[in-house]
Amino acid sequence: MSLDGYIAGPDDDISFLSMVEKEGEDYGYADFMKTVDTIFLGRKTYDKIKETGFEYPREKEVYIISHSTSFGDNALKYYSGPLKILISNLRNRQGGNIFCDGGSDVLNQLLQDNLVDEFFISVIPVILGDGIRLFKAGRPALNLQLVSAKEFDTGLVQLHYIRAESQQQAGN
Repeated sequence: MSLDGYIAGPDDDISFLSMVEKEGEDYGYADFMKTVDTIFLGRKTYDKIKETGFEYPREKEVYIISHSTSFGDNALKYYSGPLKILISNLRNRQGGNIFCDGGSDVLNQLLQDNLVDEFFISVIPVILGDGIRLFKAGRPALNLQLVSAKEFDTGLVQLHYIRAESQQQAGN
């Protein structure tokens, strides 16, 4: 996100993300993805990512959260029900982490139902001033504990937070 909290500028512009592109640098994405077996994201985010030519790894289970249930890619699953049910079903299985790759509508639905355990947020050194906010108004408050902050020479700062309640439950 931008320093002022936007994941896209006006007209869904994500060109600011290229500010921190650096050959050979993936900001830990490959290592993180080794811990994940399920990815889900909103339809608008999926469409935007698809425009860039990025393909999700086929060994991962990928859910597109949408009111419509078919878009022509049979390797992906489309889900239009309550996220609380999907997350509950996924958590009851053996496996790795569940990764929500956006967007703000999906994230804020998850926050409404208290379904987010960790946040990995990359802050890009730009102030956009307007656009699509990562966190929307009207969601419940959530106390977080900083696990780590890592800075990169491109100016990107990667923040890792856990829910403060999660830390207390773990006995720390």
